[in-house]
Amino acid sequence: MSKHPRVIHKKRETITALPLYHSGNLLKKSPKEKDFKNFYGELRGSTLFLYNNDTQDSYIERLDLELVKSMDLDSPYKKKVPTIFSLSLPLEEVQLKMDNADTGEEWRGYIMTVVNKEIPSNLQILPGQKMKLEEMLSQEKKRTPQLRRPALPPRPSFLQTKDTPDVPACFFNVTRQEAEKMLKENPENGNIILRPSTMPKNYALTLRQKTDRGPVLKNYRVTSTSSGFVIELETPMTVRSLNDVLKYFLEKTEYRLRPYVVAQPYETRIVVAPPPKCVSIPPPIIPRAQVAPIQRSQSKDKNLPPEPKPDEGEYVLPDDTMMDDQMIKKAQVADELQAVLQLRNQGNLYLETGLDKDPTYQNGEGEKFNFKVQWTTNVPMP
Repeated sequence: MSKHPRVIHKKRETITALPLYHSGNLLKKSPKEKDFKNFYGELRGSTLFLYNNDTQDSYIERLDLELVKSMDLDSPYKKKVPTIFSLSLPLEEVQLKMDNADTGEEWRGYIMTVVNKEIPSNLQILPGQKMKLEEMLSQEKKRTPQLRRPALPPRPSFLQTKDTPDVPACFFNVTRQEAEKMLKENPENGNIILRPSTMPKNYALTLRQKTDRGPVLKNYRVTSTSSGFVIELETPMTVRSLNDVLKYFLEKTEYRLRPYVVAQPYETRIVVAPPPKCVSIPPPIIPRAQVAPIQRSQSKDKNLPPEPKPDEGEYVLPDDTMMDDQMIKKAQVADELQAVLQLRNQGNLYLETGLDKDPTYQNGEGEKFNFKVQWTTNVPMP
């Protein structure tokens, strides 16, 4: 017994919380396929979910329309002619076909409005259908006001707050294209990258997996909810944290994949630095004071006042002129003695005798005294 459509729609709402904008039958073909295949499609938010039929609970494929680079219509709108248009995605190009031209035009209107965030001006639709597009566009703008990725790079533990989720080391603030490029160019660093999603407060997981046909890149959406993080698979899986998201993928791939971690450089040799050389420090140079010599005036100071007489008992320094006179006298006496010694050495000295009276001398004070000088020589007389 088949399930009631209402039950099926409620079941699908538990898989994703994205709003349902449009649904209906369509055909899809990829470049590797020769013929179109029938699907039942649901446009929820900016994602097109594909089911085998309208009674299936879980989708078998989905297309992220936010990544559409271009949308080309194979032929202009014509009555009673199937509508075929091509969607250019980063990894593949998909063709969608509707047997009815009016149904195809309506599908094209919804997809282009979601991709470009504006209603195309050349649509061949009814006024009621255009009103539904306007309602959808208003709702989509409220749901994704700026379509900016949240800036949630890994932060140090001491800077983390309650609003900052605990992110693993393989989390990088990059786009899908940047993550795929990192995995392709540096496979030795790992196979799994967690990154922000194009939808605010949501995340995505990009992995590179080896198969018989070669490496394959896959992307998975992780939705942040109040109860945790929902990994959007055929059977959605809810975990508590982003670390648990990574752990879930590692377990499901039997640990054949590993997180992408940038290798840090390390030294492999221990180098001993040479001891510092002794540096001789010159002694400090002490500046010498330069004092100019005292210059005496050669002219006599005639106009100077007379010097006061010293008191009795006061020590008086001798005058310079008196000292000079004494030195002159001493020099004269020394010269006379030198002359006498020369005469003595020559033997010309004689002994004065026969004088009855001794010579008498008188000093300046009137005192008289006499003395007799006798010269002798050590030379023996003949």
